[in-house]
Amino acid sequence: MAKGPEKNTKNKALHTKLLSRKKAKLQEGKKESALRLKALVAKMNQKRNSNESDPK
Repeated sequence: MAKGPEKNTKNKALHTKLLSRKKAKLQEGKKESALRLKALVAKMNQKRNSNESDPK
């Protein structure tokens, strides 16, 4: 039984590398936005607490 043509594993490896790079970049973006949101929530909570303790 004859074998088919050889598979092009070089392109497949490059494609996998690019996809993993893209996935890592997206994950990093999600982490950064989560940190920004966390900081914003902490800042707003601190501001709200300071307003509650200072009666006008």
